[in-house]
Amino acid sequence: MGNLISQRLIATVGTFASSVTQQIMVDHKEQMMSTHVINANEEAPHRKDLLADFTQDKRILVLSLMALVIGCLSAGVAYLLVKLISLITNLAYHFTFSTVDASYINEEWGYWVVLVPVVGGLVIGLMARYESEKIRGHGIPEALEAILIGRSRMEPKVAVLKPISSAISIGTGGPFGAEGPIIMTGGALGSLFAQLFSLSAAERKTLLVAGAAGGMAAIFASPIAAVMLAVELLLFEWRPRSFVPVVIAASVASLLRIPLLGAGPIFPIAPHAAMSASDLGISVLVGILAGLGSVVLTTLVYAFEDLFQKLPIHWMWWPMLGGLFIGIGGLIDPRVLGVGYSYIHSLLLGDLVGVTLLSLLIVKALVWSIALGSGTSGGVLAPLLMMGGALGAFEAGWIPQHDASLWALVSMAAMMGGTMRSPLTAVFFMLELTHDVNPLPALLIATVAAHAVTVLILRRSILTEKVARRGHHIIREYSVDPFMLVRVSEIMDTEVATVPATMTVAELSNLVAQGDPALTRHQAIPLIDESAHLVGMITRGDIVRALSRDTSGALSVAEAGSTKLIVTYPDELVNEALAKILRTNVGRLPVVDRQDPRHLVGYLGRATILNARLHRLEEEEVRESGWLRNYRGK
Repeated sequence: MGNLISQRLIATVGTFASSVTQQIMVDHKEQMMSTHVINANEEAPHRKDLLADFTQDKRILVLSLMALVIGCLSAGVAYLLVKLISLITNLAYHFTFSTVDASYINEEWGYWVVLVPVVGGLVIGLMARYESEKIRGHGIPEALEAILIGRSRMEPKVAVLKPISSAISIGTGGPFGAEGPIIMTGGALGSLFAQLFSLSAAERKTLLVAGAAGGMAAIFASPIAAVMLAVELLLFEWRPRSFVPVVIAASVASLLRIPLLGAGPIFPIAPHAAMSASDLGISVLVGILAGLGSVVLTTLVYAFEDLFQKLPIHWMWWPMLGGLFIGIGGLIDPRVLGVGYSYIHSLLLGDLVGVTLLSLLIVKALVWSIALGSGTSGGVLAPLLMMGGALGAFEAGWIPQHDASLWALVSMAAMMGGTMRSPLTAVFFMLELTHDVNPLPALLIATVAAHAVTVLILRRSILTEKVARRGHHIIREYSVDPFMLVRVSEIMDTEVATVPATMTVAELSNLVAQGDPALTRHQAIPLIDESAHLVGMITRGDIVRALSRDTSGALSVAEAGSTKLIVTYPDELVNEALAKILRTNVGRLPVVDRQDPRHLVGYLGRATILNARLHRLEEEEVRESGWLRNYRGK
């Protein structure tokens, strides 16, 4: 994983360096050779200040047009997924061929209703084993793997099999949401569309995420939350080149949802009153409890997954066993079956209260954890809303004013933000689901509290744990690369020893062997002519190779070294210089005056570049004395 992240860092840094070459010829009539320095930037010596807040990339226009198409396609896929779930539900529980929303409850079946999710699990296991194992699981971890490991390339069969398997799982009673499958399916659609054209891996990632965001926006009528999910979980960057296309795809998909599935909000509620100071204080406690609940749920999911790993049977049969527990849970409390949107709405309206909430919370948590641990295809978002809402509504019984609707809403956001570690996504999601803005301060406080609890207790979220168990690591802390903030002049070594280009290899070898500190300071030594102009570089490796060819060392250092140089300038950003080093596979660069490229002003090596990173580490770890300590010292 470290090599993969390094490759991604190199590709990201490389996009900020120029790509053409300029040759500067220097004619030395006094010498027996001619030397010249090549500028890897091929730019005018007097360049204007091109540094900007964001990368100016005209490719954003091309990607935006592609995202427009992807937004339309993802909205269509979302519509088909919703209708397919309803169709399978009607076929499985009512033997009718219809795409109208149907109930999972069929009293005529009695105990035989347990067999429905078992059959669904068997079908999913067979599909996963004989078609594609990638259809198993939440959907979001698979999208993360495609982005970080698969260079944002997804297989066509995944785009087809994932929604089908998820529809079978949910339609036969699986306690999942449609958001994970649609994120995976929309992402696959975006990736496949991107693969039709000549795009970089970073551009394919943008379109993959655009498809995922478009699908989520179409399912929930939540374009802002879809964009925030992309930023917090999928993009791993904050750049206009990726942000703008994702916004376009999500907006278009949300707009097309209106004629396809109806306008939002999907859970309309009466606006709550403005939050009081006591409400905000209670929000902290609700958030902490939701965060602890997130820890329990995450632990349960992977505890059951570990139990399934120990079974002496092939993983193909696990979804069937998971289906058995789903059916038993459905007998205990039918509300745990399926996506449960109607029950989520009831929680937000405050219609579900009392001890029955504990039944919904406990049974849903167990059934969902077991089913997800078995590898059944389905999402996590809708179940988190139901369990978070049930927890909040139950807590409302001990909260003054007993507003079950408000605290269900707040706990939903906190449970989602804490479990997925996407707090801003959770806040905007609940606002778009309900169109109730007044609880915004409470939502933000509770969600951040839950997020803090899970960060302090758990090393990884329920989504990234899956990726980690497959041998990969994801870091979700976004920060500006220090190489983007520092210029070469700030870290270059200005004490550079030089030697005449006419010196022989034998003479230089003797000086180095004697341990001349000026010449052994760096791995390479600049060569100058009689006018002190830079004409080349020679490394220790060049000296060894020259002596192996001619033991007398009669060659000049100019003949043994290199006279075609890649150079950098004092006003360049370090990331631009680093890109030159990586692209040309050299270990150091001479720093020259931009107005006179023959004038050597400094030396930039790998160790020198690492000083910029060391400075950032010192800012993070070194704690300086504060005013209070200094005052007490007096």
